[in-house]
Amino acid sequence: MANLVNLEAVSKSYGVKPLLDGVSLGVAAGQRIGVVGLNGGGKTTLLEVLSGLAAPDSGRVSHVGGLRMAVVTQRTELPDGSSVGEVVLERYGAEHEWAADARVRSIVDGLGITAIGLETPTANLSGGERRRVSLAAALTGELDLVVLDEPTNHLDVEGVQWLADHLLTRRIAVVVVTHDRWFLDTVASVTWEVANGRVENYEGGYADWIFARAERARLAATAEEKRQNLARKELAWLRRGPQARSSKPRYRIDAAEALIADVPPPRDSVELMAFAKRRLGKTVLELEDTTYTVGERTLLDHVTWRVGPGDRIGLVGINGSGKTSLLKLLGGDVEGSTGRRIEGKTVALAHLRQELDDLPADLRVLQAIEQVAGRVVFGKQEMTASQLGEKLGFPQARQWTPVGDLSGGERRRLQLCRLLMAEPNVLLLDEPTNDLDIDTLQQLEDLLDGWPGTMIVVSHDRYLVERVCDTIVALFGDGRITHLPGGIEEYLNRRALAKEPAGATAPTAAKAEAKKSAADLRAAQKDLGRLERKLDQLHAKEEKLHTALLEAATDPAKLMELNAQLKGVKGEIEDVEARWLETSELLE
Repeated sequence: MANLVNLEAVSKSYGVKPLLDGVSLGVAAGQRIGVVGLNGGGKTTLLEVLSGLAAPDSGRVSHVGGLRMAVVTQRTELPDGSSVGEVVLERYGAEHEWAADARVRSIVDGLGITAIGLETPTANLSGGERRRVSLAAALTGELDLVVLDEPTNHLDVEGVQWLADHLLTRRIAVVVVTHDRWFLDTVASVTWEVANGRVENYEGGYADWIFARAERARLAATAEEKRQNLARKELAWLRRGPQARSSKPRYRIDAAEALIADVPPPRDSVELMAFAKRRLGKTVLELEDTTYTVGERTLLDHVTWRVGPGDRIGLVGINGSGKTSLLKLLGGDVEGSTGRRIEGKTVALAHLRQELDDLPADLRVLQAIEQVAGRVVFGKQEMTASQLGEKLGFPQARQWTPVGDLSGGERRRLQLCRLLMAEPNVLLLDEPTNDLDIDTLQQLEDLLDGWPGTMIVVSHDRYLVERVCDTIVALFGDGRITHLPGGIEEYLNRRALAKEPAGATAPTAAKAEAKKSAADLRAAQKDLGRLERKLDQLHAKEEKLHTALLEAATDPAKLMELNAQLKGVKGEIEDVEARWLETSELLE
């Protein structure tokens, strides 16, 4: 079958630097491709050229005839004078038409369009709401290919999971630029890395890409030691962190375990906790009998919550549930209508807000970081202002850029640098991953792994929350802060249960499908176990035949018989391994 889209020797540059240099690749029907790379490396340019929004400087881009394609960029241009319903449901003439389509109802609910309101004028929408409306409008159509640029940026954890499930269920081709590692690993069957004008192709999602990078670094004698260590540490997290997100073929698991055999865990929790207690004492931040309302909504209702030394807490909840408000309460920016806030005497608090703080526009990047401090210590690690800037995406040449010339994403990274240079012992991070590419995210996580203090993180990036936090709490809209021992998975399960109709007795189609999927999963897991036992038996038989061959070295007739048996066993091993791989991919 011909590819839906083909790029042949495509080049594209803005200014002197070529972002794409002789790139040839294709998108096949049903293929799900995640696009990664450094900010400014050419990811968005690749999407624009591939989808026809931008013409290449040279080379050829071709689309199969009749291609049904939707493109959602970071530029959300909605028709003037339109309502949300008119944009999202423009293909439908009346409400009963779209309401009868289960897929469209799922999109409207899953992306929070119902909460925004179909009658709401698009002119009144926030930036995040405009992105969700644009995404919903694209997905309601009949599609062969959807091209998405950072679709998860304005979705909460639940919305990110819904979008991943939707794309997997649709079985359409997907090309997506995203820095959300969980989403990338869940959705992508292929990963494209855009760097230095080239596009490298890797099978699998984020975990497979990380493995390939780590393996390449290990084998290449000229690889930078710093990059190699970071990639190997990241791989160690993938293998030693929470429940694996997908099963991997055994040869990959064996190779991965050999690669990380001598790599320590991402962080020494016991040592960090002891250090945090020495720095902070017993009291850090406490809310006592606190009530907080916004308009007519009660976000917290007589809540008492104590955050201790060394606590690493991930805070989740739907958009509008009050996560940012809770951080502001903890930070002392706002006050509750009842109760009180208690702050320990030794607390040095830093709050990374979603809004950009004022930055010294007349200084250069390095000067703005050094304005806070010249050196900083993270646990046992000491670094200069320049080294911290480099870790968070400001290479040496970029450190002399005037602050006034920085992009929005760069200004946020500079804000984070200045925050960390102050050596706080309590961090409140509100969506810290916005505008960070994957390499910079890894560097940030590496810093936070060795950071000895108390930390509360609000983020839609499920991978980061599971990586750097030990405890998950949620806001469910009931005025309480709920501890979740089962982490984000428990949060999503609770949210799914809360959406079921009250008093429902007969299983809905969705529940029936879920039961069917669960049964299929159990059956596949049983098949996988049976095939693994069969492989063990065959390998044992193969070993015995090799031993017998050695013993029959002087008996030609016996050798021929044993060789025939060995050939049969090897053929059987290949067949069973092929079925094992198919079952593994089904479980993925």
